[in-house]
Amino acid sequence: MKNRYQRTRLAVQIVFFVLILYISVGHYLAEKHIAELPGVASLHAVCPFGGVVTIYNLVTDGSYIQKIHPSNLFVMGGLLASLIIAGAFFCGWICPLGSVQEWFGKLGKRVLRSHYNKVPVLLDKILRSGKYLMLLFVIIQTARTATLLFSNFDPYYNLFNIWTDEIAITGYIAVFLTIGASFFVERPFCRYACPLGAITGLFNSFSLINIRRRASTCIDCELCDIACPVGIDVSKVTVVRSPACNRCLKCVAVCPTNENGTLATRAFFSRKSDTRRKEIPARIYILVAALAFLLPIMISVFVGAFETEKT
Repeated sequence: MKNRYQRTRLAVQIVFFVLILYISVGHYLAEKHIAELPGVASLHAVCPFGGVVTIYNLVTDGSYIQKIHPSNLFVMGGLLASLIIAGAFFCGWICPLGSVQEWFGKLGKRVLRSHYNKVPVLLDKILRSGKYLMLLFVIIQTARTATLLFSNFDPYYNLFNIWTDEIAITGYIAVFLTIGASFFVERPFCRYACPLGAITGLFNSFSLINIRRRASTCIDCELCDIACPVGIDVSKVTVVRSPACNRCLKCVAVCPTNENGTLATRAFFSRKSDTRRKEIPARIYILVAALAFLLPIMISVFVGAFETEKT
């Protein structure tokens, strides 16, 4: 069970990592007039956060901020759909920067073993506020300047453009700090500095499908707590609503009593049920969450509305 969930997640992560890498390389080759690859655009044009930071300008004067295009709104729409249905699934399964941090973290875990991902509880709580402060700063400054201010120190954009001459020194520093910290802490940028993660985590409280624990069949083995990469005490809650949860399903996969549906993905309205009628199989959860993200994008491409350049 554990291997099946995580093999599927790794496959999804690799697909989106390769897609973003293809887009980035293709855009670079086109900019340098070396080659033209089909279906490529600027990374800015396919980032859901671009849709968030341009909303103020769209409402006030009907224009997009610099480097943002109509395509961003459709990617943001797909993100919003997946958040409403499945919580922060995007962060744990789709975001390529999150995947890269996780892969480097596996190497850190091999080297540091029991010392990996050991952040003092109080310090962890303090650092988690960083992504909310970052979100506030980016939105205010972007609204003031009408430019994509965050791109200068965004590790996602700069990581996938690190071989080009498009990034500033702050971009190199951001990538170095993010990858370096990943050797010691699980997904450090996601946990402490990602402005998009500050938004996505909030949806874990009211998404239509949640991870729920049935106390009546739980044996309090705490294996779910050990498996959680972001330190959530899953064994002590009924519903996993923590903003830190990225829906990786590692806790669900390791539960030894899941034949009784102890820890499972369930619809939000299954409050006190001791039956399995409202349990949603993990494979269905994964499929629904992925389709919720992809369908708005696919529909916009089909009708010709997915514009990645200003007209």
